[in-house]
Amino acid sequence: MDRENASSRLREKLTSLLNEWQETGVPPRHEMESAAVELLQWKNSQGIESLWDNPPLMVTATLDDGLGLGLRLIHQYAEVAGLRVKSLGLFLTPEKIVEECRSLVPDILGMTVLQFTSEEALAYVAQNLPDKTQLIAGGQVLAVDPDLADRIGVHFVAKNAAEFLGYLLSLDN
Repeated sequence: MDRENASSRLREKLTSLLNEWQETGVPPRHEMESAAVELLQWKNSQGIESLWDNPPLMVTATLDDGLGLGLRLIHQYAEVAGLRVKSLGLFLTPEKIVEECRSLVPDILGMTVLQFTSEEALAYVAQNLPDKTQLIAGGQVLAVDPDLADRIGVHFVAKNAAEFLGYLLSLDN
């Protein structure tokens, strides 16, 4: 199977899943995790690597989240889509996140933000990223304060894995 055809089949499969979720509602977390596992098994059985010829690099981190449950789900869907993913870690300082991003120059920085006290730190990260890096964030603070993203320069707010998947499908090859 040629790479372009394989990529198209993966894109169709992910688009179909996203359309289903948009029609029926986003399922509970455990169902989203199960769907990701099934998709990854299907993708691997088909010998499909990625949606992209040159997969984007996404790094992930948290400022105030010690569990990283949201990021774990995001990592699953990033793997299904074929992103290159590197976890920087949990409970990192904004300076450490920026330092790593300046070193790695990722296409995407994915973060969860749970505490209102993290606004200043998130703003620091957003203002000091490499120009190429898109800041994608999710978490309770962004859900409760929808203007926060615009105030500090978040490029895309992913309220859940479905929105993250939609974002990935919108990226150019």
